[in-house]
Parts: sequence; structure tokens; C-alpha cells
Amino acid sequence: MSQTIGKTRLAYSRAWHHVSLASPSTPSLGRLASRIAVLLQGKHKPIWDPSTDCGDYVVATGCNDMLVTGKKKEQKLYYKQTTRPGALKSMNMESMMRKWGGGEVLKRAVRGMLPKNRLRDKRLDRLKVFEGEAHPYKTNLIKFGGRTRRIEPEVKTEVLKQMSI
Repeated sequence: MSQTIGKTRLAYSRAWHHVSLASPSTPSLGRLASRIAVLLQGKHKPIWDPSTDCGDYVVATGCNDMLVTGKKKEQKLYYKQTTRPGALKSMNMESMMRKWGGGEVLKRAVRGMLPKNRLRDKRLDRLKVFEGEAHPYKTNLIKFGGRTRRIEPEVKTEVLKQMSI
């Protein structure tokens, strides 16, 4: 039997998912980043293979309202090195959100949860982050019955189960 059964062009088509961080039921940064990483890799699809890139697009809006627990905004540090001796720079999460916005914090969290291989940058390019609720990808989002379907955290596991059946 051939192993290519079911791996058609339709199976590899990329869907667009919308995640709103402004809703009150949104999980904290780490839990949300791991769920986004699963969608970007395509692990929710039955045709998933580690060596192929079959993931979907994810549009994250409302990144300025991101939820972090504890004192991470003041204590979590992000590092940057310019390869010169003594040039290690550090910045806490609060100042990074002020300078570059919450989208950069979300991208760094998702980047750390993706596999460290040649597909990581391509997968991360499919994550679109926006500070407010407005974004230019409204026509690309998944529609059911003429309405845009937002993937909320509680619904997300049910949607993943339905997709794998």
C-alpha cells in the first residue's frame, strides 16, 4: 500500500486561524504560545510529518492586552548580544512591550516553542500579530455559515478534536 494516500493538495492547504488576546477567557502567554505553535507546525492535521511544512496561518489580535502571571512583566529578561565583548544587553518584558509592543513578546514566546530547525523561520512568518483588533486578513479567516469563526481557548481543543476525526 502506498504511503501517499490522503496526502493531496487539499490536505496541505493552509487555513487561517484568529486568536483574540483581548477576550477575558484567553490563557496566559505560555499556554497560548504553545497552542499557536501547534497550529503553525500543523500537528493538528492528520497528515502531519516532522519534515514537511503543513501548518496554518495564525492571526493574533489585541496583543497589548496579553495576560502574564506573577511578576513576569518586571522580572523576565530578554537578552540581545551584538557579538562584541561586554555588549550583552538585557531588557525586561515591561520595557519590551513599551518599545516594540506585545506582539514581539508573543513572537519570541512562540519562537522558543517551535523546533529549532530550518523550518522555524518559515513557520514563524505565518504568525501575524497586531496590537489592536483591526487587521487586513479578515477575508482569509475561516468562515462557517457566513460568520468568521474565532478560535477561543476552550473551543480550540474541541475544534482540534473535530479536525482530527
